[in-house]
Amino acid sequence: MPRPPISDGLASPADTRRFGEYRITRRPDDPRPLYRFADRIVEDGAAGDLTARAGRYHLYAGRFCPWSQRLEITRALANLTEVVTLSYVDNERDGRGWAFRERFGPDPVNGFSLLRQAYEATEEGFDGHVSVPTLWDRASARVASNDFKTIGIDLATRFRRVAEPVTDTYPEAHRAEIEELDAWLGPVVNHGVGVAARPGPEGVKARAALLDAFAALDSRLATRRYLVGPTVTEADIRLWVTLVRFDVGPNARRSINSGLHVYPHLWAYARDLYTLPAFRDSTDFDSFAAPGAELPDWHEPAHRPTGPITGHTVSH
Repeated sequence: MPRPPISDGLASPADTRRFGEYRITRRPDDPRPLYRFADRIVEDGAAGDLTARAGRYHLYAGRFCPWSQRLEITRALANLTEVVTLSYVDNERDGRGWAFRERFGPDPVNGFSLLRQAYEATEEGFDGHVSVPTLWDRASARVASNDFKTIGIDLATRFRRVAEPVTDTYPEAHRAEIEELDAWLGPVVNHGVGVAARPGPEGVKARAALLDAFAALDSRLATRRYLVGPTVTEADIRLWVTLVRFDVGPNARRSINSGLHVYPHLWAYARDLYTLPAFRDSTDFDSFAAPGAELPDWHEPAHRPTGPITGHTVSH
């Protein structure tokens, strides 16, 4: 691969003609997971542990990326904006992977021009997936994790000695229900929405499952403000980042249905969450909307229920 020219710590513009398209280089017999780094932060550990400490961790994120936005929302609600720093890679990618360019500025931690350099600093000759979000540990100068799910849980739960959360998004009493919902909605909604927009039998099957899930969620949200319990939780964050992208991304050409508004309670729920600064301020429609996509009115009043109905269980 040609060595990219660097100016002021920034990568040159994305150029697929020169560098090719990004591809995940992974041997078929490689038993390691796609998201290779998954170390966990501990609240108060021994020497060598990833201890929760202000200023120790940096989150490399992408404005376009739903998994990054999940962590950005959790970080804000956990009151960690001054504890865990954050920066963005550029929206465009070529064969070199994600890069730092003028749009969002240089890498403020290491001065890398390519995110790949963080992975290569962690594992010499790294040959896996270079992804966002990536959690960098300043103390050991390495990638701590690129497992977005466990990073989110750690941000929500492991920094209580450092900062008082605005909202407990992973309350112990509701964790089992949050994960039960994720086991259903993760494959069908978060990962299935892109497949649902495709033609052919696979798209038809994914589309039916997605719309069935939307209908079930619409019914669930008719009588409660949030998915689980009386406040925003990780369940809401995980679902919402897909909902906010739905009508301007995978459904921009209305190849799935006529729009999220078909499900009035689900649509109102999505708008209600958008009124919260953690959700609204982390949303950059320009970074993920398809060209010419019509943006729904996210400022339309939501008129939501004020609390949960007791005894509601996961149903799908």
